[in-house]
Amino acid sequence: MALDEGAAGGYALTDLREWISCLENAGELHRIRVPVDWKVELGAIVSSVLARKGPALLFENIKGYEQGRGRKVFVHMIAKPAQSAMLFGQPKDASLKGLIEFVRHAMENRLDPVVLDDGPVKKNILRGADVNLYDFPVPQWNEFDGGRYINSMCGVVTRDPDTGWINVGLYRGMIGDRNRIPVLMIASQHWGRHFTKYRAMKKPMPVAVFYGGDPLLALLACSQVPSGVNEFAVAGAIRGAPVELVRCETSDLFVPARAEIVVEGFIDPDPGTFLMEGPFKEYTGHYSGKPSPKPVIQVQCITHRDDPIYQGSLGFMGNQLITRPAHAWNLLEVAGVPGVTDVWCDEVTAGTNVTVQIRKTYLGQAKQVAMALWGSTGSTHAFKNVIVVDEDIDIRDPEQMQWAIAYRLNAGENDMLVYPGTHGSPLDPSTRMEERDLARYGSGKWYRVLFDATKNWELPRRPEWGGDVYPPTRAFSDDYKELVKRRWAEYGF
Repeated sequence: MALDEGAAGGYALTDLREWISCLENAGELHRIRVPVDWKVELGAIVSSVLARKGPALLFENIKGYEQGRGRKVFVHMIAKPAQSAMLFGQPKDASLKGLIEFVRHAMENRLDPVVLDDGPVKKNILRGADVNLYDFPVPQWNEFDGGRYINSMCGVVTRDPDTGWINVGLYRGMIGDRNRIPVLMIASQHWGRHFTKYRAMKKPMPVAVFYGGDPLLALLACSQVPSGVNEFAVAGAIRGAPVELVRCETSDLFVPARAEIVVEGFIDPDPGTFLMEGPFKEYTGHYSGKPSPKPVIQVQCITHRDDPIYQGSLGFMGNQLITRPAHAWNLLEVAGVPGVTDVWCDEVTAGTNVTVQIRKTYLGQAKQVAMALWGSTGSTHAFKNVIVVDEDIDIRDPEQMQWAIAYRLNAGENDMLVYPGTHGSPLDPSTRMEERDLARYGSGKWYRVLFDATKNWELPRRPEWGGDVYPPTRAFSDDYKELVKRRWAEYGF
């Protein structure tokens, strides 16, 4: 599917190094060559650049790693729509709605990966005493983080022991020591479901984590791709070519052949093997709760390219401007909700808030939208607050959205629906601490809300308003709009 005319002029990427070159050629990369401390200073720089919606950053001189096995850190939070378009291989001026439609199509028309015998990530293979996570310049991203979070922008690969489905997710993990990574395990997430099955079998779960490779893969890993769908296949559809994989050294898992670094290991379900993990400044902008015992990736093997580039993130879930709305739109379509004309998730809430524009044809349609999203796969961290508007509202225009909420939503008319006691994100600081107990609930506890800002059809229709339930707006007819457009130059503009 072509995004729009001329879309073939985009970027066909295969790995992180090509993406870095692409960004640099477009003036969207900044190299930092002066010495930078991995402890907090690096994260503070990233935070400042991100606040300015600045370029991607390549740190080339990390203190203590001048002669290390890994010496460079790449961080890219995708601060601009143009950067999102480039990442998806599309022109920089592509519309956001067009990008969402493009990714929707890719999620439904997947292209399976291919497995190679070898790849650049196999150039160096470390086992046993040679395994040392501290060989790589992993930052302590934030001042009060519990440690150095190595799993912050990566792909975590696991396999369903019953179906064979391979999932790629993004789940935080902290360096515990030279060969152990305690991780946040939420039962309702995809790898949490896999882990539950291994625990029932009393077997360790094989895990592989890749850093680098096609940057699209890390983004898809945190994008709530539906259960049973392989993220490698979605990436292949977006790229128009199958993703190239290689088999792991220690398990029957597969990772990108052109990844920078791969960590292989297993997670033992025995609580006696758990390590303390946390806190971490999460995508919410707040630190997570106090440290607690967590499952551990016991690292058995590390493979990496020559002069590997570590890719990480400050603690956000990647850029959700494109993938999260695309996923939500597809969920609504599969659920049979008619009349959806646009979907939007802002870059601040990472999909916790979602806005849906509909062509309303029956009473209760907005409630159907909310119920479909709340009962869907991937709703652990998403769709807490659902806003539904009519098709005359531009859902990417904050002023129009505020207008719709102000003048089309009336709480006394049942335009607000609170749905209590659902599963939700344990990272949400607005949830009581005791209701974020993973050991007790398996997830957090959310009270989800629908804001129905569509016209209320239960109001009386009035003939003086043309049979509508609302009076006319101040919008002018097409005839007058065309007249003004035709004479615009005459008006002296």
